[in-house]
Amino acid sequence: MVDSNAMRKTFVVPDIKPLDQYDLPRAKICASVGWLLAKSYGNAGPKLYKEPSFKSNKFIIHNAISRCCLAGKVNEPQKNKIVEEMEKSSANHFLILFRDASCQFRAVYTMNPETEEMVRLTGTGPRVISPTMVESIYKYSSDRKQFTAIPSKTMSMSVDAFTIPNHLWERKRPGTPKKLGTPK
Repeated sequence: MVDSNAMRKTFVVPDIKPLDQYDLPRAKICASVGWLLAKSYGNAGPKLYKEPSFKSNKFIIHNAISRCCLAGKVNEPQKNKIVEEMEKSSANHFLILFRDASCQFRAVYTMNPETEEMVRLTGTGPRVISPTMVESIYKYSSDRKQFTAIPSKTMSMSVDAFTIPNHLWERKRPGTPKKLGTPK
């Protein structure tokens, strides 16, 4: 049996050689064998790829609706209906649709992370919204109880609310025939 203290004292650091003196193919093989051993024994170093997590933001959206968008007694029935619809839904990611930058609540949408398509769960607005239809995006700050605009156009799982361009709100209503002036 070898004493570990004795080994530490006798270990010699090799001299650093210039790069042109190294056998690169052999170094690559040694590096891959080292990586393979480290991987098999659980020490692979820092992970560069992180698996996407599909955590639910249901609680955050619930808080945003209760404390910011539909706060107060007046909005209680509408708020309860929306929360009930969210509880029934099997979706993980919910988004709030605002009318414009003044953050006026209009609807709650669910987002499919694969297609990034948003489908209306409850409220007023288009039935389906594609990422190209989004004008601006917002993140809810639960400590400030307010929404903050995110300077980006990319929808992601960290987005809590969004707006769409004004022309998507305008509905083309069938016009009523104008009455002709009746002579007196």
